[in-house]
Amino acid sequence: QVQLVESGGGLVQAGGSLRLSCAASGSIFGIKVMGWYRQAPGKQRDVVAVIISGGSTHYADSVKGRFTISRDNAKDTVLLQMNSLKPEDTAVYYCNVVAYSADYWGQGTQVTVSS
Repeated sequence: QVQLVESGGGLVQAGGSLRLSCAASGSIFGIKVMGWYRQAPGKQRDVVAVIISGGSTHYADSVKGRFTISRDNAKDTVLLQMNSLKPEDTAVYYCNVVAYSADYWGQGTQVTVSS
């Protein structure tokens, strides 16, 4: 069973940066979409950014211009560079991979931005 392992979360002051990484524990065949979602306390899980197999990217309006998603195809890894962080970015961030055969989720990594 392939698992997604996330890293890079933590505590940062407003205006700071963090880089999240998500790596698959094994090869995933037929990846269609890789992305990041986040869930703040008491709120639903929302999409942050996704990258399609062809390379196109899509961002939530709240993070456009501040976050950048990228992937390493050879390693089945997806990254999220987060700059100019705001307190409202505080949430648990989840990695997601959609493949032809299955849909995978990471365990989540906490990002806390202090004001």
